[in-house]
Amino acid sequence: MSFYSIQGGRTVSGTHAVSGNKNAALPMIAAALLTSEKVTISNVPDITDVSAMLDAAKTFGAKVARDVAAGTVAIETPKIGTARIPAELAARIRTSVLFAGPLLARVGRASLPPPGGDAIGHRRLDTHFAGFRALGAKTVAGRKALRFRGELKGAKMLLDEASVTATENILMAAVLAKGRTEIYNAASEPHIADLATMLNAMGAKIEGAGTNLIRVEGVEALHGCRARVGCDYIEAGSYIAAAAVTGGELTLTGIDPEPFAVLEGAFRRFGVTWTISAAERTLKYVPRKRLRMRYDLGDAIPSVADGTWPAFPSDLISVLIVLATQTRGTCLFFEKMFESRLYFVDNLRQMGAKIVQCDPHRVVVTGPSQLYGGRFSSPDIRAGIALVIAALAAKGASTILNAEVIDRGYESVDESLRRLGAAIERR
Repeated sequence: MSFYSIQGGRTVSGTHAVSGNKNAALPMIAAALLTSEKVTISNVPDITDVSAMLDAAKTFGAKVARDVAAGTVAIETPKIGTARIPAELAARIRTSVLFAGPLLARVGRASLPPPGGDAIGHRRLDTHFAGFRALGAKTVAGRKALRFRGELKGAKMLLDEASVTATENILMAAVLAKGRTEIYNAASEPHIADLATMLNAMGAKIEGAGTNLIRVEGVEALHGCRARVGCDYIEAGSYIAAAAVTGGELTLTGIDPEPFAVLEGAFRRFGVTWTISAAERTLKYVPRKRLRMRYDLGDAIPSVADGTWPAFPSDLISVLIVLATQTRGTCLFFEKMFESRLYFVDNLRQMGAKIVQCDPHRVVVTGPSQLYGGRFSSPDIRAGIALVIAALAAKGASTILNAEVIDRGYESVDESLRRLGAAIERR
């Protein structure tokens, strides 16, 4: 086990190149199995979830060539050797379930152990099963394996929740199904649009990705292509928060401007604003003298809630709570997506934060609070980076255990933060 050793009180300031979005890269890796030809994906982040996904792809017969320095991955799968994934690989990453759609579409069957991933609450797979059944597949949900089999035919369906991974899985299955598919109440996150762009470049016929109604006209076969992973706006938001709580100035490069329209409203609540150059693909954050909460009309205490896109993303709630501890004023946070996401605030209270946890989904934060260093463990990717950010703002030294969890979603955190002036070492 490795850990981060952090000395707080240093300003995080400078220029940071934003990595590719892991939530786009992972389904794009799975989608490469839909063709026997080579698929080359660029702007792929060097994180452990990507490595686990590529290892899983190899078990199905994929030939993988990765250039980590260039951020590219070439995947070629002339033949699917097996439609089963080893349990140890599935346990490493939740998105192993995304191989179900491509395998079902290409060879008519798939067998996957229940997926692993972060323990942030119940994450149901029912929508995946309902979508596959609508396309004509037979499904079995056993305790040790999820099994899918059948010839797929286009269908109209209304998803019972706007699940990101279910939308991706059903979309990948539908591109080779016979006939027309309509997916209503589809998730509309930017990474779904990235996946659809890649599939269309492979010869698929998809319309509406990025909205809640996706239409797919099935095709006989797909071919190889070149595709690019969009920027990781969750990583970007995390680094903006790190600069804000330490009083730093930050320039982000390699961004895609569109997702930041969703983020800016919530960040503005805390006095954090930025300017974007679409032409240069850069974002500039210049700090104000003091972070101050913007209250609702009548000086009512504001609330920040997450939800399905284009609501504020759940993956940034933990980071925003840390930002609130350093902002003058009071805010209610309402985490609607995952019932265990907010348990990490116990660590922030130990650091000196003024936080009242109302229930598993709601916390009230009053700031600013002087935070003090301590010894804590990363419970999941997003809580882990939030604790790192809190440690950067804290007085004294902190140890953040279980650094491997953060590695699953953030590329070279210690190196990037050191370049920005932070006193952080990985040991």
